[in-house]
Amino acid sequence: MKVLVTGGAGFIGTNFVLRTRATRPDWQITVLDALTYAGSRENLSPVADQIEFVRGNVADADLVDRLVADADAVVHFAAESHNDNSLDDPWPFMESNIIGTYRLLEAVRRHHVRLHHISTDEVYGDLELDDPSRFTEQTPVNPSSPYSASKASADLLVRAWIRSFGIEATLSNCSNNYGPYQHVEKFIPRQITGILQGVKPKLYGAGANVRDWIHVDDHNDAVVTILEKGRLGETYLIGADGEMNNRQIVALLLELMGKPADWFDLVPDRPGHDMRYAIDSSKLRAETGWTPKYQDIRAGLTQTIEWYRANEAWWTRDKERTEQAYQRLGR
Repeated sequence: MKVLVTGGAGFIGTNFVLRTRATRPDWQITVLDALTYAGSRENLSPVADQIEFVRGNVADADLVDRLVADADAVVHFAAESHNDNSLDDPWPFMESNIIGTYRLLEAVRRHHVRLHHISTDEVYGDLELDDPSRFTEQTPVNPSSPYSASKASADLLVRAWIRSFGIEATLSNCSNNYGPYQHVEKFIPRQITGILQGVKPKLYGAGANVRDWIHVDDHNDAVVTILEKGRLGETYLIGADGEMNNRQIVALLLELMGKPADWFDLVPDRPGHDMRYAIDSSKLRAETGWTPKYQDIRAGLTQTIEWYRANEAWWTRDKERTEQAYQRLGR
């Protein structure tokens, strides 16, 4: 099978390409990536001679059409994804997440190519901390930020193209990913790399915000499962029952990295910060048999810490610039 992976040099896309080369060696993979600050061709160096790499923007209609025409399936990871950045400048999120998805939809429609669209649980807004419910495939979208609004828009476009034009597509909305190759602007790698440099972790507000964490390998295994076993036209929620608040995550990182439990700083909360995400992935599990490998977040975080410890040259180039940006925002 010829598979086009958009955003394949970013965090989740990189891990998808590396993992599928190992688990699906018969797939012919082409990666399309714009190589913005969050993506790097070096990420793919372990498989550089086994894939085709194309540098370009998913919003480039001619380029996308040419690549889709030669594919059997498209896995659409490409997206601007950092909430703080979307509050600072929403336009890149509109271009990549909405216009880019539209370009792909028109291309797969013309060439009758299977599409899997990757999205986020953030499109559903948030839940109250004391609410026992979780997001399901029937939860109405209620985005809180320019980022989540752009992803909700993309999801709706995919659903509309399925219904209006009959394209062969599936969608997935996943909880918060962590693992190797994640940019240091994100919560978990920011704290890990800071601790490695002797800098205290930083918590937004009181650190009460809850996220439903999943290791990136588990997410990507679920995506492959949906490609192979999912029902066309359906949306699947991907989660590993990993609900923890930010303060608990920091406490676990400090424990695993040998630091005192109170060795952290509180910083001002960001505007419109969602309180809680929680995923009900029972539909995916019942229909496909998928289960997460890292059911214990302690094991997943230990693996992630060791990767950042062993790959300091990978993240130090971005660390200083990222922290300067956070300082400007007071966070």
